[in-house]
Amino acid sequence: MARAGGRAVLHEMRPLRQTPAHKTGDLAELVCSNSLKSEQQNSAPWLLKEELRRLGSLLIGDIAPRVRVPAGHALTVDRETFAAEITRAIETEPAIEIRRGEVTEIDTAHIWIIASGPLTSDAFATEIARVTGSSRLFFYDSISPIVDAESIDTAIAFRASRYDKSLDGTADYLNCPFDKSQYEAFLDALLAAESVPAHIPEDRPGPDNTRYFEACLPIEEIARRGRDTLRFGPMKPMGLTDPRTGRRPWAVVQLRQEDARAGSYNLVGFQNHMRFGDQEGVLRMIPGLERAEFLRFGQVHRNTYINGPALLAPTLQMRMRPQVFFAGQISGVEGYVESIATGLIAGRGAAALAMGDAPRAFPRETAMGSLTTYVSGADPMNYQPANITFDLLPKLENPPRDKKVRYAEVCRRALAALEEYLCAHV
Repeated sequence: MARAGGRAVLHEMRPLRQTPAHKTGDLAELVCSNSLKSEQQNSAPWLLKEELRRLGSLLIGDIAPRVRVPAGHALTVDRETFAAEITRAIETEPAIEIRRGEVTEIDTAHIWIIASGPLTSDAFATEIARVTGSSRLFFYDSISPIVDAESIDTAIAFRASRYDKSLDGTADYLNCPFDKSQYEAFLDALLAAESVPAHIPEDRPGPDNTRYFEACLPIEEIARRGRDTLRFGPMKPMGLTDPRTGRRPWAVVQLRQEDARAGSYNLVGFQNHMRFGDQEGVLRMIPGLERAEFLRFGQVHRNTYINGPALLAPTLQMRMRPQVFFAGQISGVEGYVESIATGLIAGRGAAALAMGDAPRAFPRETAMGSLTTYVSGADPMNYQPANITFDLLPKLENPPRDKKVRYAEVCRRALAALEEYLCAHV
């Protein structure tokens, strides 16, 4: 809106009203992973970021590269600096007014972008239900533990990237290797640990009825599916060799750098909902973390999202109230970059509407257009949050047999469609 020459009011309830997962009042605080996913060319996450860069995204095109930390092919950021830089950019923009305080009422005479995220307050969720005429949906999501770097035993944990792949040739991860007996003991302790009940009383029917997003399953839920599921999931040892033995470990926990000074590490894929006491005991069974000092334990929290296909157009406007846009995880996308993308789409649409123009949907061939097609056009009876994948993009008419060639062509087509769209509508 500011770039289009208009004015905007940004409502943020933190720090006056916190959520169960946020810790600060900074805008864009990352509460889960600090990874913005793969930068490997011609992958679906790369395509979405490349489209955002070509659209001038402040977060992806400007700030994220400046606060990047090593993580192989992933675009991973120093979470504190990332949030601080975004907050500074918004606070110093004269066309944006920040109002701190909880919103409990939506005056639909004005243009709104509702991007209240996965931890929408109860009062605002009730107001959203009134405006949309539907009850809110939800699933549970979890965040991974963070450990102090100095407490990691680097005589055991070794530095390596899978198959020695990284952007600049450096080994970006610390790897904690298990032998078979260590893994079996760890698994037994994990399955015996006590879980934290849901923090919202009406959502405490028991773990069997708790809804999780498949890509963010707590490690306990993965382990309950079979004793080897972790070894073929977040603890897979493929592409790694323990320098102490010269062999591939039975299982591995990877640690990813959290900040630019390498003062802390995230346990990759180790989101969980164990009680903190049990969690500390179980995680200290990981080789190399026997004396670990945890800066943050894993937690579980609710994600709130609307039934996008029943409510939204491909421009992310409500069909019945076109002056109201939804963006981010509340619209039904999963992931930081997907949330940033829908935010930019809604922002461009709201700016166009404010200037007297009609918002225009992005081409179906693009990752941006495919995301909004899913959000607005999936089966409303079975709507689940989605990440960007090639499955969301339209198929090629005559697809090459080679997967790499096929994906490269999908990306070429997407970027060509985006350029054509920009030439026509900028």
